Amino acid sequence: MLTLLTDYRSRDCSGLTRRDFIKIGALGLGTLALPGLLAARATAAAAGQHGFVKDKSIVLLFLAGGASHIETFDPHMEASSEIRSVTGELPTTLSGITFGGTFPGLAKLAHKMAIVRSFSHSVTDHAKAIQHVLTAGHPARVSMGSIYSRLRGTNHPTSGLPTYAAITAPEVDPQYRTERERVLVGSAPGSLGPAFAPFDPNGGAPVIKSMELSIPRRQFEDRRSLLLALDQLNRRMDAAGTIAAMDLYTQQAFDVILRGAGGAFDLTKEDPKLTARYDTSRFQVGKKAFRPSTLGHQMLLARRLCEAGCGFVTVQNAGWDMHADGNNPGMESGMEMLGRPLDQAVSAFLEDVGSRGLSDKILLVITGDFGRTPKLNALGGRDHWANLGTLAFAGGGLKMGQVIGRSSRNADEPASDPITPQHLMATIMHTLFDIGKLRVQRGLPNDLLAFVEQTQPIAGLL
Repeated sequence: MLTLLTDYRSRDCSGLTRRDFIKIGALGLGTLALPGLLAARATAAAAGQHGFVKDKSIVLLFLAGGASHIETFDPHMEASSEIRSVTGELPTTLSGITFGGTFPGLAKLAHKMAIVRSFSHSVTDHAKAIQHVLTAGHPARVSMGSIYSRLRGTNHPTSGLPTYAAITAPEVDPQYRTERERVLVGSAPGSLGPAFAPFDPNGGAPVIKSMELSIPRRQFEDRRSLLLALDQLNRRMDAAGTIAAMDLYTQQAFDVILRGAGGAFDLTKEDPKLTARYDTSRFQVGKKAFRPSTLGHQMLLARRLCEAGCGFVTVQNAGWDMHADGNNPGMESGMEMLGRPLDQAVSAFLEDVGSRGLSDKILLVITGDFGRTPKLNALGGRDHWANLGTLAFAGGGLKMGQVIGRSSRNADEPASDPITPQHLMATIMHTLFDIGKLRVQRGLPNDLLAFVEQTQPIAGLL
């Protein structure tokens, strides 16, 4: 929540300190020096004028650690006991299609989803795999969200809200903190520079609460002028360009505060019954240290950001590295711990966007680092397996109610043409942009356009 009060009232402290003010500028809301800001807005205006930006948003739910394709959307109950889903299977609303046993809510909504059972790549290292999926293998490590931000413009022209966001969780378990950081690294802008990094409110009510701001408008503007003057002085000595990037973050923070987009972060504006439907806090997640699951409220915040003009939202969810070792749970306990809140959060999200008439405007994508080994290890876990992974879609105006691709009988490789991260990226970009109009748009980087156009989207979805 970002709130500007025009009548100052003393609270626990006597106002906004300089330290607090600088913190507002470092929230990751993004900034530019004035010429860059005007250029970004011109890009956004041109996008609207030329019509290559569709009225769509992406919510990319990333299951960090690598969710098992078997226990999620491809149970393989006909296979031997060391292969088939340890959580069993549930019939869905699609004839002959089952989901894993911890997904009762999603099983009832399968007709609103499209499941890919042949998602594959070759990277088995966590950090590299996360980056590979989130960048679709871009040679300069530019994430899909950053590509969108560069082509679309960094801020929504009306609300001022950043167009690219990452909603992470305040992890307490050391392993889960590592997975969170890997997702943030994979979401980075690479060679595009920090101006196109995602805004990260860091997830959870405490962080949103810390964004509150109470200060008279005149005092706010005075401090703004002082900060800009200091930035102009510092910029003369900044050979690396980091001050220019901080300018972008600061200006976006001002935009969000003064133009009212901060209300998108205030979950108290929602119907308490709906908030309760999303609430997954009864599930405790972790291995060595535990915290209540925030996934439900992360998904609710993602919906609110999409409504306010954010076109690409990555939602991080850690803990899916289920080796059954000292740092990670096994498959059965892990799916009870993480599969249940995922089922609740995503079910609530799909029902919510449907009731608001937003199903065709918001595309949900569920994926992760890679899949898990077809055979259980001796401790009841599954290890890294990139040959086959989890991938699912819902909404976005795409063709739902289907399964795309097939896995082998042993759940170890695609039995049909593999779907790669490049296909995923192409599907997302075709959802967000009119590629034909984008192709002839002037002023956009040719290398990004070539990268977006190099692969066809997943056949049968568009």
